[in-house]
Amino acid sequence: MTLAPATTDPLAAEAELRAFAETATAWPFEEARKIVARLKRQPKDEVLFETGYGPSGLPHIGTFGEVARTTMVRHAFRVLTEDKIKTRLLCFSDDMDGMRKIPDNVPDRAALEPYLQMPLTSVPNPFGGDFASFGDHNNTMLRRFLDTFGFDYEFASATDYYKSGKLDAVLLRAAEKYDAIMAVMLPTLGEERQATYSPFLPISPTSGRVLYVPLKAVDAKAGTITFTDEDGVDKTIPVTGGHVKLQWKPDFGARWAALGVDFEMFGKDHQTNAPVYDKICEILGGTAPEHYVYELFLDENGQKISKSKGNGLTIDEWLTYASPESLALYMFQSPRSAKKLHFDVIPKAVDEYFSFLARYPTQDWKSRLGNPVWHIHSGHPPALDMPVSFTMLLNLASASNTEDEAVLWGFLNRHVAGVSARTHPKLDELVGYAVKYFHSFVKPNKVYRAPDEVERGALEALDVALAGLPAGATADDIQTVLYDVARPIPRYQDLKAKGASAERPGVSVQWFNTLYQVLLGLEKGPRFGSFVEIYGVPETRALIRKALAGEMAEAL
Repeated sequence: MTLAPATTDPLAAEAELRAFAETATAWPFEEARKIVARLKRQPKDEVLFETGYGPSGLPHIGTFGEVARTTMVRHAFRVLTEDKIKTRLLCFSDDMDGMRKIPDNVPDRAALEPYLQMPLTSVPNPFGGDFASFGDHNNTMLRRFLDTFGFDYEFASATDYYKSGKLDAVLLRAAEKYDAIMAVMLPTLGEERQATYSPFLPISPTSGRVLYVPLKAVDAKAGTITFTDEDGVDKTIPVTGGHVKLQWKPDFGARWAALGVDFEMFGKDHQTNAPVYDKICEILGGTAPEHYVYELFLDENGQKISKSKGNGLTIDEWLTYASPESLALYMFQSPRSAKKLHFDVIPKAVDEYFSFLARYPTQDWKSRLGNPVWHIHSGHPPALDMPVSFTMLLNLASASNTEDEAVLWGFLNRHVAGVSARTHPKLDELVGYAVKYFHSFVKPNKVYRAPDEVERGALEALDVALAGLPAGATADDIQTVLYDVARPIPRYQDLKAKGASAERPGVSVQWFNTLYQVLLGLEKGPRFGSFVEIYGVPETRALIRKALAGEMAEAL
């Protein structure tokens, strides 16, 4: 099911959409307009979007991010061009790269030591299962998720492209333009590296390893290179047919030239090399694609996430605790800002997704085209009612110390009208994610603290005030009681709050943080009145009594 357009006339709606798309400020439209301008300079019948993947380790979310973000640009381009120009998205795996080090997160690192420097598709698979190689396993892990999410893409293996001859023409051209490529590359290298550098990496006929060795000769006419193999014997091999691969910088440019790539995004760590990629592409007869450089993803310690280290989140880990849509939102937001990619970002991403989705039906086209859900769902966000936030579900689980979905549904059925797993399947899905997240990350980190004398007095007063509420009190009624209890207490007064006065001071956030820390063992949470409404006034009063009796830590 999709939402109705801003106008009920489909043709008028399409015209209105295109008009706003021309000036939309969302970054996918900004990038798509660059491709439109490119086509005006160099018309062609098909536009190729590409993403690159290095399968040196299990795929991480940054890899997914490139595909998701590129898909958003592709869709914006299709809207701008009324889908009159064919587009393709090619996910290219650099699986012919040599395994330069053994990843930290493989089961038996010692077993892989004999295969160092061999192409990833020649390294045995250490993970078990019916996979031909380490590279094949990691490629499959990536494709499995992309297929699950429903991306429209084609997968390409460097091993296949090199060995099948799909890159032969550009490799022969690279042999012809060897001196020009070296003239680009050598100034980017240190003196010692310059002495041994070659854009061609031979695959040793003796050992099967990818060799970083100087070349003795390049015969452009014959299409061959000569080098000293690991056995000490000079060998002459063709540059075609998978006998060599290109160094990674020339490989970038050569692939762009060979395939006619029009758009590719990459991380900031590639930014300084982009001019090198562009020059080599042009030397080999191509036109460099439009680029988009995004900031890097960081782990909980602020370090760049790495496939080989296995730090940060994996795709499967995110999907254990939240939906693909929430992950896509995280990728959409501020791609040019460094972002921490750890478990604690998940709840906010989930709630923001549903918040954006709730706003969409009431927005005009200008606002819709800036709403992330339009880009996440390729212009057709679902109509969806989410009456309870993910954070609220986590707080309910925390208050009741439960990992049982039925317990959470018990609270929801009592206090949220008209909801059930049948009527709200997405809410049911969210309940399942919440109990898993609570088990893994909330429960192990809960730390209750005992109330001091001021806090004891405030909690006793709150218990009395809650007891005086009528049945069916709303979240606003409860929130008013919370403010009224705290307002006379100097510790919680905020004279700088909007509308505050000496006679009627505001209430500081410290009061609400105290409630979460003492009653739930959490640092902070959402609007406490809303929590109490769903959790229940009697149940909240029971929490207060247990906290006053010093029994909260025993609940863990």
